[in-house]
Amino acid sequence: MKYRRLGKTQMSVSVIGIGTWQLGGEWGKNFEQAEVDAMIDKGAELGINLIDTAECYGDHLSEELVGQAIKGRREKWIIATKFGHKFKPNFERENLFEAAQVQKQLEDSLRALQTDYVDLYQFHSGADEMFDTPGLWEMLQKQVESGKIRHLGISISKKYASFYQVEKASDVGAAAIQTVYNRVHRKPEGKIFDSCIRQNLGVLARVPLASGFLSGKYSKDSKFAGTDVRSSWQDQDEWQEVFKEVTNFKNEVPKGVSMAHWAIAWCLQHPAVTCVIPGCKTVEQVELNALAADLQAVRDDHPQATL
Repeated sequence: MKYRRLGKTQMSVSVIGIGTWQLGGEWGKNFEQAEVDAMIDKGAELGINLIDTAECYGDHLSEELVGQAIKGRREKWIIATKFGHKFKPNFERENLFEAAQVQKQLEDSLRALQTDYVDLYQFHSGADEMFDTPGLWEMLQKQVESGKIRHLGISISKKYASFYQVEKASDVGAAAIQTVYNRVHRKPEGKIFDSCIRQNLGVLARVPLASGFLSGKYSKDSKFAGTDVRSSWQDQDEWQEVFKEVTNFKNEVPKGVSMAHWAIAWCLQHPAVTCVIPGCKTVEQVELNALAADLQAVRDDHPQATL
């Protein structure tokens, strides 16, 4: 495993993390504690030290599973979680960004994670007016001072992809940005990543496999069960555009290298990116994701480079 410093913090994070949206039950599978324990055990064995979760991956369900899995070895992990939403069934969320609401979410997250502090507490995919909720960041800074939060972060949504929030990061005391970034979705390149570099912000790249489509396992005709969040995307025009890019990506993958490894390593080649946080459903997927740390990817904008 390789490690990078997360922006202006002193935290050294593995370049591959563990994303845990799937643990909330919205990716077509419900997890037993033993399955989560096994995946996190394997991650630790491979040198992974960052787990990213959220308040609304289930109603703190993902956090509960993670908290139990890391019990007794909390200090070995960098735990990133988020605030701003309450989970509702059918892939819906209720926005909760008032200072008092977020303070309660923090306490609920600490209980679920069985810890007295969060390493990275992230504003979760809200619009700019939610970001500017009066008193929000002042309350969060008090939680930093109390020791319940080590560092603040901002997880910008694919929908909003707010440059405003990134530019305000240092002003509100945030040390890291989380964003959707992969070979299909490259919008953060340019202004957003330039701002992160200028402000010395860490960057967590989520959805590096484009929700599995860059793994090579799915085609444009693939169908997903109603319990899988991807089932709600299939009628969107974006679906066809995604597969055009996936087809292009297949032609860029070197012989003998899997699409998934190449997609993850590709993200790590951008100088702004600190850590990539792919999801996983099995121990085998944790192992395969970790292998990308040793793959020197060649970016498509440098086609003459070699492994």
